[in-house]
Amino acid sequence: MIVVLFSVLAVSFWVLQVVQHAKFEEMAENNHQRTLALRAPRGIIFDRTGHVLVENRHSYSISIVREHTKDLNRTIRLLAAVLRLDESGVRDIVNRHRREPTYQPIMILQDASLAQVAAVTARRLDFELPDVVVEQIPTRRYPETMAAHLFGYVGEVSDRDVADGESKSGDIVGQSGIEKTYNNLLMGEDGAKRVVVNSVGREIRTLDEDPPAEGKRLQLTIDYDVQKAVQDGFKNSGYNGAAVILDPNNGDVLAFTSVPSYDPNAFAAGIDRATWKSLTADELLPLQDRAIQGRYSPGSTFKMAVATAAIEEGVVTPDFKVYCPGHAVFFGRSFQCSLSNGRGHGTVDMRTAIEHSCNVYFYTVGNMVGIDKIHKWATLLGLGEKTGIDLPNEVQGLVPSPEWKKATTKTHEKWYAGETISVSIGQGAVSLTPVSMAVYISTIANGGTRYTPHLLKAVDDGSGWKPVPAPAARSSVQLKPETLQMLHDATWRVVNGNGTGGGARIPGYDVSGKTGTAQVISLEGAKSAKGKTEKDLRDNGWFVFFAPRDNPQIAGAVFVEHGGHGGVTAAPIAKHVLQTFFAKREGRPLPVLPANPPYRNPLMKAAAVTAAGPNQN
Repeated sequence: MIVVLFSVLAVSFWVLQVVQHAKFEEMAENNHQRTLALRAPRGIIFDRTGHVLVENRHSYSISIVREHTKDLNRTIRLLAAVLRLDESGVRDIVNRHRREPTYQPIMILQDASLAQVAAVTARRLDFELPDVVVEQIPTRRYPETMAAHLFGYVGEVSDRDVADGESKSGDIVGQSGIEKTYNNLLMGEDGAKRVVVNSVGREIRTLDEDPPAEGKRLQLTIDYDVQKAVQDGFKNSGYNGAAVILDPNNGDVLAFTSVPSYDPNAFAAGIDRATWKSLTADELLPLQDRAIQGRYSPGSTFKMAVATAAIEEGVVTPDFKVYCPGHAVFFGRSFQCSLSNGRGHGTVDMRTAIEHSCNVYFYTVGNMVGIDKIHKWATLLGLGEKTGIDLPNEVQGLVPSPEWKKATTKTHEKWYAGETISVSIGQGAVSLTPVSMAVYISTIANGGTRYTPHLLKAVDDGSGWKPVPAPAARSSVQLKPETLQMLHDATWRVVNGNGTGGGARIPGYDVSGKTGTAQVISLEGAKSAKGKTEKDLRDNGWFVFFAPRDNPQIAGAVFVEHGGHGGVTAAPIAKHVLQTFFAKREGRPLPVLPANPPYRNPLMKAAAVTAAGPNQN
């Protein structure tokens, strides 16, 4: 019996040590080897001159590796206590990733503080948390807390994208802005390293390493100094709003701003609930990108579209005159002009009507042209359609038409001629985005070519910068010489004559532009709502511009929310942008805004309007 027993043991040992040697050797190796993911840094983003706009920094993440845990519940309790986190929150994170392979770390905390890292490391040495790993990973950093809506932000990939196979769990991807549009370029390829660990999980040596590949570097069309000038202009004014600045000759976006904004750094390492709640609950909607998602009545800036339709369709010539007594009656209703004194502009032609922003002139011309032709030419100039800018979630503006009204009203109402009167001065149903207004004025500036605004200039995949071709022009219309001459003459006079845009005048640079003041509620509605609502019912202000007049190099739109007269609030912002643009191009010192600019406080609107003079539109 003893001989048989020892014979069985000998055979068993032989099977284990010889026949199944490879199997048990692999199991033993896996017991003291660990594969760690090496996250790839996202590509760095530069402006058109090489200034760093978005970069990376090193941070620490803390994760649980279930493959090496004996008691997961104990680990969760202890780790939550060590990190001073809510235990239920840690448990929720683990539960969301339970179906993933056990060897894949579950990130519990991203961008851990040094104190948290030290606390975890100390307990690993004391054999309390051998299944918890601390890794150094690259994290997004936005050095300049500006243009947040343009750059966007990053965050952990959603469960839906993981389920769709588009990304793997734990990936950091772009959630908005440039980060989202060009996520595939900015994301690199993660690496991995295989290390030997001891019984408590401490790394002893590295067996092999596959380094991560950094994402591609992107160069944008943005000019940092022009971008900063826009931001500073809004900050000094004290107003919210949006601005889009373009190169009218190819659609390069030189600056892009939406105010109020947010700090994208708050999202880089995972935004906390309190910060997210404060952003989503804010009545000023800081997460909304007003430049491409806000739709507003354009006011008198729309008058160039009406003038273009009138001349191109042969309805009137630029010399056509209208007498303005301060109001006009159409279809039994009196419509006021833009003057507050009620005396009117007298007899004016088209150039003078644009210069002084005479409503009566455009009531008359718009009624003669008709809504169909206004819609046709406004669309050709870039209004009422998406611009195609390479940013996510752009909304489409609206230039109304009879077909639109019939399709959108429950009773399929027809278009009434009286509605055209309001549309003729950019009110009524007209509702446009600031980015489309920038395309509109650029199209007027360059003579009729509607370019697609775009942000990507070049890409570097490690072998040098490769230019990215600009998108093809979306459309081009051959405007009559007299149309272009009238538009350029009139917009020049708005700024340099006796018009409403004198706040943007720069001697020697022939700035051309058009102001707009758009009601957010009718005069009757404002009277009845007075004292009954906390909403800001002041008019919105606009200024669209280009310069120089005969060889445009820059164009754009500035929208000031509840800023009142556009010549008082929007035009000075545009002036600072233009001064910066030309100073930089000519190698001169960049301008600095005054510490206490006039009309900074929105409550001083009444004083601002008074100071603007008699022309109030």
